[in-house]
Amino acid sequence: MKNLEPKIVWNHFYEITQIPRPSKKEEKIRAFLQEFGQKNNLETKIDKVGNVLIIKPATAGYENKKTVILQSHMDMVCEKNSGVKFDFENDPIQTEVRGEWLHAKGTTLGADNGIGIALMLAVLSSDDVKHPKIECLFTTDEETGLTGAFALEENFLTGDVLINLDSEDDGEIYVGCAGGIDTTARFRYKTKKTPEGYFAFSVNVSGLLGGHSGDDIEKGHANANKVLNRILWNMYKEMDLRIAKIDGGNLHNAIPREASALAVVPYADKEKVRVIFNQVASDIEGEYKDVETNMRLALHSEDVPEETMTKKSTKKLLNAIYACPHGVKAMSKDMPGLVETSTNLASVKMIEDDTVKIVTSQRSSVESAKYDIAHQVEAVFRLAGCKVTHGDGYPGWKPNLKSEVLKVAEKSYEKLFNETPKIKAIHAGLECGLFLKKYPHLDMISFGPTMRGVHSPDERLHIPAVEKAWKWLVDILAH
Repeated sequence: MKNLEPKIVWNHFYEITQIPRPSKKEEKIRAFLQEFGQKNNLETKIDKVGNVLIIKPATAGYENKKTVILQSHMDMVCEKNSGVKFDFENDPIQTEVRGEWLHAKGTTLGADNGIGIALMLAVLSSDDVKHPKIECLFTTDEETGLTGAFALEENFLTGDVLINLDSEDDGEIYVGCAGGIDTTARFRYKTKKTPEGYFAFSVNVSGLLGGHSGDDIEKGHANANKVLNRILWNMYKEMDLRIAKIDGGNLHNAIPREASALAVVPYADKEKVRVIFNQVASDIEGEYKDVETNMRLALHSEDVPEETMTKKSTKKLLNAIYACPHGVKAMSKDMPGLVETSTNLASVKMIEDDTVKIVTSQRSSVESAKYDIAHQVEAVFRLAGCKVTHGDGYPGWKPNLKSEVLKVAEKSYEKLFNETPKIKAIHAGLECGLFLKKYPHLDMISFGPTMRGVHSPDERLHIPAVEKAWKWLVDILAH
């Protein structure tokens, strides 16, 4: 990686890959940034929630220009393929170059948002970049709670222009984003001793693309929780199926890639299990044949567990998950091609006290629609007797097409690459909406190099796009 160009950016990104930084556990990257600021004789601040601000004075001739805030988040999504041994709290990310792309070996890469951090450190450490006064803001816990953006103090920043470096498509400038909210259901179930003469089996779903529940929700990727539940529901319809274990997905903002369940049926229905599995699996594979080319659906016999959910609890859970909406609910009428409203059935986990915890997330660029889809999800799970709660949520970012920095960025990209950039809003959540609540005067845009497979072990960073992002950022700062 350190042989790639521009070296100043890739060297910093390499350093970042060596530092564990799971959400809510950013102590090591925070210490690294603080040491970086001190080593480069730059004013460095840390606020009460752990946001880091490194300030660099303007270069000669730029003292009277508007102060520019560059912003990225410190944490990364920690996902790995099953069977990969990796400790995200201690192990460095292992990377490899494949053609024009940088990958990690079996884990997320952390380019979201590590490459943004690297671009900012390159600006801070460079001797030949012309710029006004720079405030580099590194926020904490963006991926799981937007904690740093929520708690940002009103007097922490002094800048007038903010460039967020957390977007994932070269040649696109983002000027708006969706708001979001999480909806969590807790399903209390009853158990019974497994009856005599029952057959146990597991169903496993793996190899799915997964991806970011904002950026990838419209791409038709399969949801492992929905796939698993569809198989079990069809079996339940034909026989006395009872669930012993169920587990799928991990993160609220990732489309689940893997899910599994352990269930039992009367031994007389053993062959029927295989017949229904084959029928439903064939239907699902046919529906996703052009998208999920590595989908793996497996059925295995297992040892009979001592206890299972009751028949009634199993029925309620399977019906609720089947009825729970997932995917795109509405497209924007103002910006063609933009998802307006969506919902993600993110994780299904058995936790203590005979409870299944079901986490979902909703997004919309229309505040009322965001709450409407969250309430739909709530209603489904309340019908199943679940206790349902909502997170605090976060606001969207309304586009400002008259933005001064937008005009500078457009002109810069056209000059550098002889191509007009696309002006877009993003269905994913960015911290910009929260920044506007504290600093309503801010003039903001967001851009970044091309990434794919974000929030999954297939995450990859387009190497040529990093060089373009660097040249573009440098030129914007100079103008």
